[in-house]
Amino acid sequence: MQLDDIDIAILRELQHDGRASFTVIAEKLQVSHGTVRNRVARLQEEQLLKIIGWVNPQAVGYTLPANIQIAVEPPNRIREVAEQLVDLPEARFVAMMTGEYDLFVDVNARDVKHLTEFMAEYIYPIEGVTRTRTNMYLEVFKIGPSKVNLRSEH
Repeated sequence: MQLDDIDIAILRELQHDGRASFTVIAEKLQVSHGTVRNRVARLQEEQLLKIIGWVNPQAVGYTLPANIQIAVEPPNRIREVAEQLVDLPEARFVAMMTGEYDLFVDVNARDVKHLTEFMAEYIYPIEGVTRTRTNMYLEVFKIGPSKVNLRSEH
């Protein structure tokens, strides 16, 4: 999907304030309310935009963020293992990676006990998981969704 200047401007406004009304965005961009509504609907349908309420996990008791690197054997099971990981509520990022490990999972746990139980109950039992490496974050300096630097292609 090709983004034009209006699409990019709408995305910028929503990155700044995801709760901004279509009317406010339309006024700022000097386009109609319907234009903004239709563009947002199209961007959502094309899966270029997802509007969610983001909750700071630390504020609600998930004080132990960690990442888990997972080796999978045989390699043809990597996608199947990843599909199981994306459904876990603690997992906030799941990706295939290069190097010694096949998958990278970023998780939020309440504490060490919760992380230990999560590993024992959900990670180790997955067929194909052969070994893991877990890193706990000692101090988090930034947490939240990333902002995409949107540039017009013109």
